[in-house]
Amino acid sequence: MRLRLFDYWRSSTSYRVRIALAIKGVAHERVAINLVAAEHGEADYRARNPQGLVPTLEVDGVPITQSLAIIDWLDATYPEPRLIPADPMARARALARTLIIATDIHPIQNMRVLKQLEKAFGADQGAREDWYRHWMAEGFAALETMAGDGPFLGGAAPDIADLCLVPQMYNARRFALPLDAYPRLVAIDAAACALPAFAAAHPDRVKPAA
Repeated sequence: MRLRLFDYWRSSTSYRVRIALAIKGVAHERVAINLVAAEHGEADYRARNPQGLVPTLEVDGVPITQSLAIIDWLDATYPEPRLIPADPMARARALARTLIIATDIHPIQNMRVLKQLEKAFGADQGAREDWYRHWMAEGFAALETMAGDGPFLGGAAPDIADLCLVPQMYNARRFALPLDAYPRLVAIDAAACALPAFAAAHPDRVKPAA
């Protein structure tokens, strides 16, 4: 089976999938898509991903889009270690934590949304960053109360929620969100980032050479 991951080094959704691939030890080829150079809008990439977003995982030439769908496919195809719990209640709780980030925080902070804020509403850089921090803080406040005893959101081992949290914490630091109010999330992020699979997927490890 030939896997090709089309991603951008600093994309948080791509970061999630890189972590999943590393945790499962799945061999793959990585194809960098430069969002700054608008390579995601080119016709050949749009043929793989009609939204023109990253990541895309191509499996023997068949593309899978959307990071959570890719992680679900990986979990079904390479079951160990599990990232989405099999127990119905544990699965629901893991997905609830995941979706706080993947559907409530991330989409309204995406590059295309921030650009639209500028284009349609005249939001300057400061206003866009305030927007970014506001929605991240709101989601983190809820997630902090939903975190268990750890060391991970998933309990004894990382699960799909941790794969979403770590990239979002990376973004939080990029945009200078104060993290003092989220000690559990900070501790969980540190525990995850100490693992080799998370470290290998970090943007600094895959950033293209200048």
